[in-house]
Amino acid sequence: MRECKHRLNLDSDLTFINLDGSEFTFRAMNRLASGGCGAILSHLPLAPGDKVGILLPDKLLFVAALLALMRLRAVSVPLNTRLTAAELRWQVKNADCRLLICQAETKMLAAETSRDALELQPKRFLDAASRHNDYGWMNLDDDFAIIHTSGTSGRPKAAVLTYGNVFQSARASAKMLGHLENERWLCVLPLYHIGGLSIILRSLIYGTAVHISSESFFNVDAVNRKLSSPGYSMVSLVPTMLQRLLDAKKRPWNPRLRLILLGGEAPSPELLARCAAQDLPVATTYGLTETASQVATATPELVYRKRGTVGKPLSCTQARVIDDRGDEAAPMVAGEVLVKGDTVMRGYYNDPAATALALRDGWLHTGDIGYLDEDGDLFILQRREDLIVSGGENIYPAEVEDVLRQHPAVAEAVVFGAPDASWGQAVAAVVELRAGRSASTDDIIAFSRMRLAGYKIPRQIALVASLPRTASGKIQRREARRVFDEALSRDQ
Repeated sequence: MRECKHRLNLDSDLTFINLDGSEFTFRAMNRLASGGCGAILSHLPLAPGDKVGILLPDKLLFVAALLALMRLRAVSVPLNTRLTAAELRWQVKNADCRLLICQAETKMLAAETSRDALELQPKRFLDAASRHNDYGWMNLDDDFAIIHTSGTSGRPKAAVLTYGNVFQSARASAKMLGHLENERWLCVLPLYHIGGLSIILRSLIYGTAVHISSESFFNVDAVNRKLSSPGYSMVSLVPTMLQRLLDAKKRPWNPRLRLILLGGEAPSPELLARCAAQDLPVATTYGLTETASQVATATPELVYRKRGTVGKPLSCTQARVIDDRGDEAAPMVAGEVLVKGDTVMRGYYNDPAATALALRDGWLHTGDIGYLDEDGDLFILQRREDLIVSGGENIYPAEVEDVLRQHPAVAEAVVFGAPDASWGQAVAAVVELRAGRSASTDDIIAFSRMRLAGYKIPRQIALVASLPRTASGKIQRREARRVFDEALSRDQ
């Protein structure tokens, strides 16, 4: 069977990456990737299909390393640099990484994984060009990356995405949103997330420019200045970012900004009203790591005409809604959202049970609740039932609860998202202490800090003698939230 390929134009002198005003053409990035291939292969010979973790806070190095791994036909495993050593160790082991690419800032963290680590420095990418200098093809049937996404079991799941997934997503997104030859996409999302990673890949496929910052955090004032300048036509944000930008906005944004892609969670009606009042070109999106980003997108006209919708699925994607019996739900009737198409992942790596549960009869069961209206536009009522979205970071309670239960004084815990003015949601918990044991909320938070990334640590904890349970002994999560609210009220 003939292998399906897509040609990349890496000989172009057009700008591909703009890093704080320094421009790197496609030809220049191709040169960096070639040097990266040489540095990687001199450290460890890789075979096609080998898994390689990328633990690089430097975004230019991240892109160069990603391009190098693509041409080596290795499978990239982008890693969150905010993970603890224990979290990182599990993900690297779960993905069967042969090699971990790091730099000085993450070298000690990489060493905690007990895996072979290669510390890359910018000058290593300028070494003599390797024999991989002429690579310019994407083999669409090959696995591209393994990206860990939160899972209700308490452990992240590793979605396997192919080049075909990301290529079809890029092509369908351009068809939905339009495409300019001189597109300038401002990327403020982490590159190890599918949101930021998809921007890099789409611009690579389109032959257009991505503007990134060397800063490791979201600088509200700097981003506002950029959006007020004439250099950008698109930006991808999560609602928390957009809210903070509008709060700090001092000058009008440039009218050349044609799209603000808003995803990660549903924007509040108040936020959309603010955007409408300023005539901002907001396009709401619904997507998942398992679908290489976008599933559906509402154009700005639809966003303001039909508040709350995420629009129709991309051209390569089908979406349907089923009821509790598994039957097709009628228009306007809520149920589970199912997705099918060329962008859907191959499966979860090292997890056949989770793959079988998620992929059934060709459909991805998202676990998200929503409905389709009479026009076929999709509305998402609730991201996966217990998901916490804090500043665009996805957090599943089960993962945090598992850590809290490891505390010697904790018998049981229920974790959920509490409203937070800055981050949309913050992690909160109700903790049942063991009989005869004691612990303070500060003790439990300190215990969590050693085992969880900062954004997953509970900010508020209510200590109780017992959690509400059903007659069968199952914890009543909704009642636990009420107990939490009552406990906080007593303490205030």
